[in-house]
Amino acid sequence: MLSSGLSVAQLKSDLFKSLGHPLRVQVLEQLVSGERSVGSLAEALGCELSNLSQQLGVLRRAGVVVTRREGNSIFYALRDASAIELLAAAKRMVLANLTDSHALLRHLETEQSSPTAG
Repeated sequence: MLSSGLSVAQLKSDLFKSLGHPLRVQVLEQLVSGERSVGSLAEALGCELSNLSQQLGVLRRAGVVVTRREGNSIFYALRDASAIELLAAAKRMVLANLTDSHALLRHLETEQSSPTAG
């Protein structure tokens, strides 16, 4: 246990919760290529600034992103490359699941089209 009473498993769970919204994942995918302003992110993602700001706050509090202010603009960046690795792992898992689902669908279609299908 950590001195605060939180387990490592709880900390990991909190991290995954912070990634549990499609817009947050899209933000991270945008930040893979480098730092972006809030306005640039909103334009690229086609979302309202208020919604984006709320989701960016979740990512910032979770320590996934860092901010930098320049004049009236706020820029966001990934805290470190671990987020890129996590996104890549998630993509591989999704693709594997889709591949398995596609194979199952093909198998079911073959079964249904055979003369002995019930």
